[in-house]
Amino acid sequence: MTVTETRQTFSSGGKAITVDIFEASQSSPRPAVIMLHGADGVRLNAQYKEGARGVAAAGYQVHLVHYLDRTGERRASLATLFQNFQPWTDTVADALAWVSNRADIDPARLGIIGISLGAALGLAISSMDRRIRALVNYFGPLPQGAIGRDSRLPPTLVLHGALDPIVPVANAYTIEALLRQQEVPHELKIYPGEGHGFRGKARQDAMRRVLAFLDQYLASEPNVTAPTPLSAGDWDR
Repeated sequence: MTVTETRQTFSSGGKAITVDIFEASQSSPRPAVIMLHGADGVRLNAQYKEGARGVAAAGYQVHLVHYLDRTGERRASLATLFQNFQPWTDTVADALAWVSNRADIDPARLGIIGISLGAALGLAISSMDRRIRALVNYFGPLPQGAIGRDSRLPPTLVLHGALDPIVPVANAYTIEALLRQQEVPHELKIYPGEGHGFRGKARQDAMRRVLAFLDQYLASEPNVTAPTPLSAGDWDR
């Protein structure tokens, strides 16, 4: 299936934010996925676009948001990571509003795929906005203080490498504990021998799992009954 890629921008905090849009289906309205890259940035890692094409080929309109445009960076600086987290979160919220207003997507079927830093942002915004029906967290940490006590996350897939040297696997278990506490449908998948990113069979398995997860929670119209848990998988950094 042919996937087309276009580039648009929206405004956040007075800055123009680039969005790469990937889609294969011409049917409307369709489910949409916001993809949030890691600290290395879109321009420095072509694998984000590869992943976006794979998800788009399954029938989703994928929006790869260049949220680092908000702070004028190609790569997130560790020195300013914490002070920039809120502006980036605001940018993701603006991206969600922008995507929701598109005439060719179904605003009742929105999901987020976050990778590393992008996964932390995905957790933060999903805890505040009930429009998000599915969240995929690729080896991201739980952002301290960004999730309110009374908030509730959507169905969530947590994916992590057992040997991750950047975001230790303990973060995955911390997120799982929160999801259990909130009684949120979720699945935790730990890949033995994998680090901060997945290779070979683990990467292939991850994509299959992600598509199955999105299929369950986004492919059809919202159900009045509570969704049931399903596993999903991993991604490359």
